Amino acid sequence: MMTDAVALAKERSAAKTSGFWYKFKIGFFVFVKYLSLVFVAFMMLLPLVSCFVTAAKTDKEYHSTSVMDMPKNWLNFDNYVQAFTTSNMAVAFRNSIIVVVVVLIVTTIIGTMLAYALSRFRFPGNTFIRGMFTIAALLPGIAMQVALYKMMVNFHAVNTMWGYILMQCGTDVISIYVFIQFFENIPVSMDEAAIMDGASYFTVYYKILLPLLKPAIVTCAILKGVGVYNEYYAANLYLQNADLKTIAIALYSFTGPMGSKYNLICAGVIITLLPMLILFLIFQKQIYSGIAAGAVKE
Repeated sequence: MMTDAVALAKERSAAKTSGFWYKFKIGFFVFVKYLSLVFVAFMMLLPLVSCFVTAAKTDKEYHSTSVMDMPKNWLNFDNYVQAFTTSNMAVAFRNSIIVVVVVLIVTTIIGTMLAYALSRFRFPGNTFIRGMFTIAALLPGIAMQVALYKMMVNFHAVNTMWGYILMQCGTDVISIYVFIQFFENIPVSMDEAAIMDGASYFTVYYKILLPLLKPAIVTCAILKGVGVYNEYYAANLYLQNADLKTIAIALYSFTGPMGSKYNLICAGVIITLLPMLILFLIFQKQIYSGIAAGAVKE
């Protein structure tokens, strides 16, 4: 009887000890998780905060203070006005909007049609085409610029808006795979029922499947649009005319051999950041749901 009581006491003591260490491990991992999130958020927000601080400084304040010294007047909007007018951002915004809208329309149509064909039709070479898209995604774009530039010169597309738009209309591989996953999550029975009712393949794509791709389209449009909106290398290479410059090129109006006006550059960065930030806040629910739904195949 005494032995049973001692054994029971030992079991209870072991259970309490194991429960304590289990709670300690869980608490430690939760602490590390949130600490890492706070650290990453701090590292991501630090450049943005520094940009806001610098944009509010006058030329004299910028040259006489350190980066994180607070400005005397936070409501100094002279830098924003000067950045907008000096770099002719109105024309740059117009050109960027034209490029982004046309590229998004064309790439969405091409990407959804291609994904529809690859997901709904089994034909020789289907797997090969998917593999080639994966290989193409691994190739660095900068490595193909010599051949691409020669093609643009031969087509007389350098320093033209239509040539730059045509070059940017290359379908994004990530978008294609997101569309494919969405198509494969939609039952094929919907296509078969529509075809039995007399609908063509294009009608099935346009009137039945395409409306169901709204989350994926919004997600891919935001991701592709941000990339085109912020693209600098190709825009600087193929759009030399001042009337054709995009918003990414306009920021470099304040750099030169005599130095760079970083307070104006930071003000311009904030101005160019606002449109994408507003769009992201409006469509963030669709972006998150589109990425999650497109990444999991049911």
